[in-house]
Amino acid sequence: MSTNSIKIFTGNAHPELATLVCRHIGINLAQATVKKFSNQETSVTIGESVRDEDVFIIQSGCGEINDNLMELLIMINACKAASARRITAVIPCFFYARQDKKDKSRAPITAKLTANMLTVAGANHVITMDLHASQIQGFFNIPVDNLYCELSMVKYIRSNIPNWKNAIIVSPDAGGAKRATSIADRLNLDFALIHKERRKANEVSRMVLVGDVRGKIAILVDDMADTCGTLGLAAKTLVDNGAEKVYGIAVHGVLSGKAIEIINNSVIEKIVVTNTIPHNDKAGLCSKLDVIDVSSTLAEAIRRTHNGESISYLFSPPSV
Repeated sequence: MSTNSIKIFTGNAHPELATLVCRHIGINLAQATVKKFSNQETSVTIGESVRDEDVFIIQSGCGEINDNLMELLIMINACKAASARRITAVIPCFFYARQDKKDKSRAPITAKLTANMLTVAGANHVITMDLHASQIQGFFNIPVDNLYCELSMVKYIRSNIPNWKNAIIVSPDAGGAKRATSIADRLNLDFALIHKERRKANEVSRMVLVGDVRGKIAILVDDMADTCGTLGLAAKTLVDNGAEKVYGIAVHGVLSGKAIEIINNSVIEKIVVTNTIPHNDKAGLCSKLDVIDVSSTLAEAIRRTHNGESISYLFSPPSV
């Protein structure tokens, strides 16, 4: 691969992931200084020429969300002003992805606002992973590639879950049914669904299991593990209905609030997340936490984008 005209930058959201991506591609991370002034304004200095370069900026929607979003927008704009040929925002976990629809009166569609800001800042292309709602791609007037880590999940289940052939894939809500059934089909396993009723956001009042998990290893599959209240309650529901063991697999491990405490006190054997979000601070607090590395998928998407090759197989990987 020719790397003469490619530069990969990162902000402060997840530099470890950016370093891993660069290692897969075989280049060094480009130099940029991103810090705050004493009045908390974000300051960005691009440390090398990007004129007529193919620029990729890796920044995930995690931690200090608003600061990280502003870092990304300013870095995009700085590269645009410095005459970069093309600027691709690589956002492993998309900012404000759960605010994707007007589900009540006067509710903002913040994911659409984020899309507008990225475009106005100067992004020519967006690469992201497992969007909370795939229609977010339609919020943009520029190309958006939504990658999936389904294949990585399937490989993990086969390699790390004992007696996985006696497992059943479970979706903790109706919205995740498509993802869960796709993984179940790849593994030739049965599928179950949990219907949940919410009092308010992040608070589930009641769960009803649809399907038979008796004597099975239940594998809960979701796109995001935030406060983990849903996962903890779903795991208890599955055990109450006769499941032998319960594993949880989520793409984006936000793990906010009391998530670690909930996981540690739950019946879940192991909670598996990807490194779209950093977990260095949580790994020591939770022995049940396991992380799947998705840097190779992002690196391959960047390599193919730079070389003008198709990346369609990364959307729906071949059956394994």
